[in-house]
Amino acid sequence: MGRRIPRARLEAVDENWHTPQAGEHPQAPADYEPASAASEQPSVPDEHAPLASADAQRPDGQAPTTAGATPAQGEQAPSVDDVMDALSNVIDPELGLDFVELGLIYGVEVQAGDVHVTFTLTTPGCPIGPMVTEQIDEFVGELDGVRNVTSEMVFTPPWSPEKMSEDAKFALGF
Repeated sequence: MGRRIPRARLEAVDENWHTPQAGEHPQAPADYEPASAASEQPSVPDEHAPLASADAQRPDGQAPTTAGATPAQGEQAPSVDDVMDALSNVIDPELGLDFVELGLIYGVEVQAGDVHVTFTLTTPGCPIGPMVTEQIDEFVGELDGVRNVTSEMVFTPPWSPEKMSEDAKFALGF
């Protein structure tokens, strides 16, 4: 199913996130900055819109991630399956399962060396959005032939447990 996050890296994530115990309310890390009100509007990806160009801005105002120069002559862009395999390394720290198995990846588009990933979170109030975006950029950006990675967090349609794989449902007792 692909490469997994090293244990030391997972432990570093665990140090930054507090898993609530019975009766506690979830809390974001002290350094978490909530999104601006403008970015809280749910959006629906346009299937026919072109991928962002190298000089475009992401919805969060940052430049798209560039994973190197234009692919070398003869180098092929990754397949959607390659990207999904890389995305299986993006782990929900509270559930311990990857975003692909949880059904949180809504779409992957690959054009030339540009990759656009549409994803959601289990709830709109989930504080791990920025961490997920960073992990998507990192893991997909490591694939051969990728020159640009953009990701978009959406909440339409809302996620539900029915979107999980059978393995994830079994692991979580559904």
